[in-house]
Order: sequence, then structure tokens, then C-alpha cells
Amino acid sequence: MAKERGRLKIFFGYAAGVGKTYAMLQAALAAREKGIDVVIGSVSPHTMPETAALADTLEQLGGDGRRAAGEFDLDAAILRSPQLILMDELARANPEGCRHARRYQDVEELLKAGIDVYTTVNAQNIESLSDIAATIMKHSIKDRIPDDVFDRADQVELIDIEPQELMERLKCGTIDEKQGENPPAEACFSIENLTALREIALRRCADRINRSGDRRGTDRREDLFAEEHILVCLSAAPSNARIVRTAARMAQVFHGSFTALFVKTPEFARWDEESLQRLQENIRLAEQLGAEIQVIYSNDIPFQIAEFARLSAVTKIVIGRSPSSQWKFFRKMTLTEQLLTNVSNRNVYIIPESPSSAESFRRKKRRNKLVFSLTDILKCIGILVAASCFGYIFYKLGFAEANIITVYVLAVLLISVVVVNRMYSVMASIVSVFVFNFLFTEPRFTLRAYDQGYPVTFLIMFIAAFLTGTLATKLKNNARQSAGAAFRTKILFDTNQMFQRARDKEEIMSVTANQLVKLLQKDIVMYFVKDGKLGEPIVFPIHENADTACYTTEREREVAEWVFQNNKHAGKTTRTMPEARCRYLAIRINDAVYGVVGIVMREQAMDVFENSIVLSILGECALALENQKNAKEKEEAMILAKNEQLRANLLRAISHDLRTPLTSISGNASNLLSNGTSFDGETKQTIYQDIYDDSMWLINLVENLLSVTRLEEGRLNLNLAAELVDEVVKEALSHVNRLKSEHTITVENKEEFLLAKMDARLIVQVIINIVDNAIKYTPKGSHIEIEMKKEGSWAVISIADDGPGISDENKKHVFDMFFSGSKKIADSRRSLGLGLALCKSIVNSHGGEIRVEDREPHGTVFTFTLPVEEVQLHE
Repeated sequence: MAKERGRLKIFFGYAAGVGKTYAMLQAALAAREKGIDVVIGSVSPHTMPETAALADTLEQLGGDGRRAAGEFDLDAAILRSPQLILMDELARANPEGCRHARRYQDVEELLKAGIDVYTTVNAQNIESLSDIAATIMKHSIKDRIPDDVFDRADQVELIDIEPQELMERLKCGTIDEKQGENPPAEACFSIENLTALREIALRRCADRINRSGDRRGTDRREDLFAEEHILVCLSAAPSNARIVRTAARMAQVFHGSFTALFVKTPEFARWDEESLQRLQENIRLAEQLGAEIQVIYSNDIPFQIAEFARLSAVTKIVIGRSPSSQWKFFRKMTLTEQLLTNVSNRNVYIIPESPSSAESFRRKKRRNKLVFSLTDILKCIGILVAASCFGYIFYKLGFAEANIITVYVLAVLLISVVVVNRMYSVMASIVSVFVFNFLFTEPRFTLRAYDQGYPVTFLIMFIAAFLTGTLATKLKNNARQSAGAAFRTKILFDTNQMFQRARDKEEIMSVTANQLVKLLQKDIVMYFVKDGKLGEPIVFPIHENADTACYTTEREREVAEWVFQNNKHAGKTTRTMPEARCRYLAIRINDAVYGVVGIVMREQAMDVFENSIVLSILGECALALENQKNAKEKEEAMILAKNEQLRANLLRAISHDLRTPLTSISGNASNLLSNGTSFDGETKQTIYQDIYDDSMWLINLVENLLSVTRLEEGRLNLNLAAELVDEVVKEALSHVNRLKSEHTITVENKEEFLLAKMDARLIVQVIINIVDNAIKYTPKGSHIEIEMKKEGSWAVISIADDGPGISDENKKHVFDMFFSGSKKIADSRRSLGLGLALCKSIVNSHGGEIRVEDREPHGTVFTFTLPVEEVQLHE
């Protein structure tokens, strides 16, 4: 039985020194007095004698819970499995080599193991408050926890003292609470700073209480805030993290949904490593703060933001604002100004950026745009030289200058297509004007021009070249984006189609791995889940001869096992076991994990769009596995229900229909025992015959039941041999019901020697069952005709009667088990409906067929076939 999840209690303060650790230790001592098993997992060193004394009275994990650097042994804690463990400084980073990068991840695993945790947190360490706290404290906050960790805590106790008292402690030097990489507290705090931090801590606690009320379903708040939808715009700007936190706080205050949008432009392909890394960090931050990440492609960022806001019913948009350009004339509208133009009926919140960081980021973007490539420069020179040669030919042929200008415009167009950076087409537009002036205007081979119209010609030429080059660049980038989007869409579509055609779990997992290889161009490692355990890894490499042994080591398997057990991602580019070679993700639906996939990663993480496609494929895979599991369970349930129905029908039929012959046998036997001496010989003979007939009926019934059971279970072994069909028919008629004397049975064999390959014992039973049916369901004096003939490679045996026949409706079910048609028969016994079902099973097992047809003018014909056996006679 799985352990119940542990409970988390946070001792929350607005700054170091308010007494969080001391309060936590006191609460732990009180818990120990109640009989709770308490252990210190990790407590930071303190010089305050009262705190150190309290810590020394409690058991410490590994003998010293206050080891250097506050190290914590997670595996030892889970193995020790106390009822309550103390973990100081929830937000701190773990040393390198630990399973998790952050302590709050250790705490999450402890809680999942069913261990209660007491821990401490400062207001500055909560993600959404860290930028405000950093402004107050005049330094960045390195150690942070997601807001969700704080909000999901089972209990938060605010440890509060007056700022003046805390300042006295700081001045007296009685505080030595470790602050990671932060400067000493006394260098950062003043009464004003402490008061501001205290205020945000109190507000954060109040917000948590409000959200707790919302989770309990307070109707008033749901009605008040149901319509709010906050949208924040993502970018690689240094200040974007602060904008995301601001939007998250707004979503918390307004109790609305929260979406983070990134518009991917063609320039994204030219971003440097630092910008890509910063964007990934901002995306992860938005995810931590509860945002739903959306990525769209476009050249027009403001328009796409406005359209997304309209279609998604966004009520508030949060965006950053860079300082405007110093140029007052001919300046381009900023992104913020364009967005305000496109958005008319939604609130737009503009968060100003730091002028220094914004200008630094803008200069870096400009530098990235101006990066030149020798290959592209040579391509430009070559195309312009070729254009000049063609222009010279046109000049010699006497073509007009307009034709030569068109050649240079075409050259700029070609340059825009073959190079990457847009700046090449701009420069080519300028150079083409000068080359045209130098080579083809009077005076030639100078940059002067005598004709007064030439300046206008040059201007028009430049504008035409510039516009065509710009449009070509945009079309090329749009085509590249469309091709990428079409490729990913095709991958998703093909994956869905393949999942629908997949026949088993192995094929579904293989399709998933192959599609991921095609999408990511990376090696993939798959782990199947069998009987609740992780199976052996299967590697799907890009190249057949690739060395994949390093992807299946014991260390890699440990990471995959952790993902399977915890239903979370881990490995490369994550904060859990980042030293692994692969990034591992669970193939899951809710808490059900069907497998683990490992993606071999380099240093760079997948971009957000690739990540979303991967998650979509894994989600489709999990859904396909879930559907297959449900189909299998449904099939098993149907088989079980069918067997239960069979058992119920059998018991009901036996209990009801065996009563008559058993009562008859017991009654006749009782009469013979009690009055046997008074019966004459004829009466005794009649009674003996009745007992015999009833006993034979029971014997035939039991034989049918046993045969049906063996056929259903596949245990009926056929002893096939070449047999004369007429001999088998004679043998069957010798065992037919005694009532056959009341009917006329004739046998006609149209072949002198008709041999068939059969198990004679079973075919005898088939003939007996069909003839018995004809005797039971036809009136006395009816004719029963048995005919044997050969048709091709089949021996055909027909048994016909001239009784009332079988209705068309009953013909559909006559071979179904427990179907008996008319409920009344000549001897007042009910039929169990097993005889014809048994006949069908026996004939089919011989490879033949059985059917029922009407006989003219009335009656029924049962026909079955058996394979003919040819015998070679040697004289």
C-alpha cells in the first residue's frame, strides 16, 4: 500500500534573523514530546547559543545535520524514514553532484515518501517577490523557490518581529544566518528596507490565504475573477524575468488565468547562444509561476500579440518598454507603440526597463545583425560582378539604361535569396547604384553624372533594389518558417496515423521513438514498463553504427528509474541529475506511467517549440497505450462476461432440464423397489426402457457438454483417418434415439466408395445430434433422408426431414450455444441447445462447413462437408 503524502510546514519570515530556525526547532521539540519521530536533516550553522542548544537536543541525520555547506543526504533520509524531518533554508542550492539542484526538490521527494517536513523560507526567496526584494536589498537574489511550492504548503507560520528589534540584533552581531551568495545582512538592511520587506511578506501570506479560499470553491471570488486572463510577452531581454514576475503577481491578485506568449520571428535563427539561454530561462520561469506557454510564428509581432489576445479572450497584456530612440525624425515606432495601436479594448501594462541594460541589449542585437561572413561577402561580389558583365553586354548591344538597372535589381534579389543576413541586400542595393553610375553613366568610370535626371534614376534604382531585396528576404524567411512548421505538423499527423495502425504496445513505442528521431535528429532511448517495473533500454540511433553503450549505463538507468517512480522529467538540461547524458521524460497520462523516453542532449536545451512538439507526441503515445490497455481490458471483460453468461446458462439449463429425466429415473426406480413384485413382465419392461432412455439422454448430454468444453478450450485432439462415410453413418444410426422406429429413416449413397478424412468418433456424434434433432422436432411418421455424395474435393452429407421446418429468424441462431428454438419437444424435455453448436465446432475443426436450408415443399436440410481422402489401390 502506498504511503500517504507527507505534510509541509513553512516557517516564513521577511528577513534573516527574525527567528525562523529557532521557532522551527521549538515546534520540532514539541512534536517529539508527543511521541513523533523527529530528525534534523539539515540546519545551517548558527552562533546564537539558544538555537545551537536546541539543535543539539535533536537527532541529526548522519550524526551531523549541520555538515559543511549544509549538505543533505536524501537517500539516507528516505532510508531512515522518520515521521518528521527538519530542513532549514528551503530555497538554497545543493552542492554539485547531488540528485537535485535545489533543496525544495529534495523536500518534494521526502513528502512523496510520506515524511512530514518543517522548513524555513524568507520572503526574498519566493520567485515572484525576488525582483522586488532585490531592489530593496540592493543585490540580486540567487536562491529562489517557485511560488507553487509556497502556496501548496499545508501550513505556513509567519515569524514576525518589529524591524527595530531586528536592527538591534544586526547591530549586536548576534545573527549569522547563512545567506548563500548574498552580502551580509547589516550591509543591506535599514529600517526602511526591513519595513518594506515585512510589508511584502505580510501581503504574500494574505494572498496565500485568499488562494486557499479559492481552492475551497468560494462562489463570490469565482464570480468576481472568472473573466480575468493575463498575457505576458516573452523575450530574451535581461529585464524580461522581472516583467514575467510582475505579470504573475497580477494573475495572483486578479485570480485569473496566466499565459506567456513568445512570437518567433525569422531573426530567431540568428540568435546567439546567450540570448537563446536567457529565453529558455525566462520560459522556465514563466512555467514555474504557473503560466501556460504559447509559441507562434510571425514577422509582425504587435499584430500577432493583438490577434492572440483577441482570440484567447485576454483582458490584460503585460509588456516591457525599451527607451525610445534619440532620433526625433524618421524613427521607427517601438514595439510598445505598435501594440497600443493594434490593441484597442484591452488594458496594456507597460513595465519600464533599466536604461543601461536595455541599451546594452540593443547594442548587442545590433552587433549580432552586423556580423559578416566571408562566404556571403564573396557571394555578393560574385553576383554583382556577373550583373556588371551582363550590363556591359546590354550596353554594347545598345539596350536602354532601364534594362541594365533591371539586371542590378535582379542581382540584389538574388543576393537576398542566397545570403542569410538582410544587411547584405541593403549594402548590395547601395553598391549597385554606385557600380551602375561608375560603369554606365556619362562620364563613364567616374562617380559624376552630367544628366540632371540621374540623381532621380539612382534614387529609384536604390529604392527598387532595396524593396525587392527586403521582400525577397521576408519571403525566404517565411518560406523557411512555413517549411519548419509544415514538417512538424506532418510529424504530428503521421504519428497520429501510425498510432491508429499500431497493433501492440511495442509497435506504439517504436513509432514514438522513430518519430522523435526524425523530429529532433537525436538518438533516443526507450524504456518499456512491464508488470509495474522498468524494462531494459532500447536505443534508436540516428546512425546505424553509432556507439550507444554510454546511453545504457547503470547511472543512466538510475535517472530513468527516478523519472518512472516520480513521474517527472530529469537528466541533462534539468535541475535533477543534470550530469546524465540524456533528458528523460515520462510517457504518462495523469499518474499512470507507461514508459520513459531519453533524448540524447548536447549542452543546449530544446527550444520551447520543439519541447511542445515532443510533449504532444509523448501525450499521443500515452493516449494510444491507454486506449490499447482499455481495449484489452474491455476484451478480457467481454470474454469473462461471456464465460460467466455461459456458466450461468449452463447451470440454469442443467438445474431446470435435468430435473425431468432424474425425477423419472428416481420415480421408476422407487416403483420397482416398492412394487416390483406386483408388476407384470410387460410393465417392468416398459419401466426398464424408460430408465434406460432417460439414462442415455443424460449420457449424451454429458458427452456434449464435455465435448463443447474441450473444443472451447482447444483441448479436443482430432484423430484423423480415412473412413468410409457410409460405415460412419451406419454406426451413428445404431446409437440413435429409440424413437427412430416411429420415423422412416433412409440412407442413399451416390458413390460406391466415398472416403473422407475424419475423426470417426466425433462425426458419429455430429450425425447422431442432427438425426436426434429431426426425430424430436418432427411429428411421428415423418421421413428422414440421409444422402452422401462427392463434390470436388469434398464429401457432402445431407440429413433432410419433411417436418414443419425452421423459421428464417431461427436459422440465424440455430448453431448458437444454448439456442433451442421451439421450447417444447415430443418427450416434454427441454433441449439445452448444445447439439448443433457442437456439430458446428466439430465440422469446422475438420476444415468443413455446416449449413441449414429449407426443403421443398416443407422440412429442413442440414448439410455438412468433410475433406475427401483418396486411397491408392495396388493390385
